[in-house]
Amino acid sequence: MKKLIETNWIRKLISLILTFGIIQLLISLDIINSYLQTTLATICINIILAVSLNLITGFTGQFSLGHAGFMSIGAYTCALITLRVPSVLGFIIGVFAGAIMAAIVGFLVGLPTLRLRGDYLAIATLGMAEIIRIIFLNLDSITNGAAGLQDIPHFTNWPWLFVFTAGTILIISNFIKSSHGRACISIREDEIAADAMGINSTKYKVMAFTIGAFFAGIAGALYASTFNFIDPKIFSFSKSIDILVIVVLGGLGSISGSVIAAILLAIITTYLQSFANVQMIIYSLLLIIIMIFRPQGLMGSKELSLSMFSKIGEGFKPKKRRV
Repeated sequence: MKKLIETNWIRKLISLILTFGIIQLLISLDIINSYLQTTLATICINIILAVSLNLITGFTGQFSLGHAGFMSIGAYTCALITLRVPSVLGFIIGVFAGAIMAAIVGFLVGLPTLRLRGDYLAIATLGMAEIIRIIFLNLDSITNGAAGLQDIPHFTNWPWLFVFTAGTILIISNFIKSSHGRACISIREDEIAADAMGINSTKYKVMAFTIGAFFAGIAGALYASTFNFIDPKIFSFSKSIDILVIVVLGGLGSISGSVIAAILLAIITTYLQSFANVQMIIYSLLLIIIMIFRPQGLMGSKELSLSMFSKIGEGFKPKKRRV
């Protein structure tokens, strides 16, 4: 068992090193140009947002529409810090300060609202996100109001994006495999039965909500440092819906699905730029078609693994005839 765990970790480490090395090589050769690097940054930010929301919605079963609010907290916190301390150290402090601020707000909001369920919880979290957006809109002396913050120092590059994206996936996947993660999954399956077994459902729901908010704050900080400009309109209700679409398309309860869906939607959006007039119509039709023929999402609740590919490979091998 110990050898199996060590082998899995070695495989994951090798795959991470190869992913980082290949993309870094393509960037250095200018095959991935500045435009594609922006698309790459968008993919990484969306992966962090989708995986963290999947922890709340897919694994714990809490229908949240407040992720854009947590993202905005991380973005504004990081932007304000890096504008005053325009250095790599200021960027690192800004990212983690934004994540911690988002986690604190997530904890404070989660305590009263997570006693609600279903549509009531969705409405409460949506209201919370809108309250946060309106606060940033009216803090003219700090956030510059509707005009937003401009000329935010740019520190985000592929190494930073890779570290934060890979870190988010590894931390959340390990959390899900832990006893805390199994408690969250039991709440999703049947909250009454989980309570009867002695699981403190409120505690674990707030825990998942806080962790999800923390990583949404990181995504917001990376967004601010990548695009050098933020305003309250960016973090509206539609942003929360965009993140939810990635989670549902990839599959509720599948981290691999969230990653694949984030990449797929970014590629589709990039190629639809040349059809600006009908871009949203085509994009919506594609989503409708996918959800009609694959309502459980691309991955359902499954995860990609090397064993899955080996089983697929075995299916193509000729079977021995019985005499």
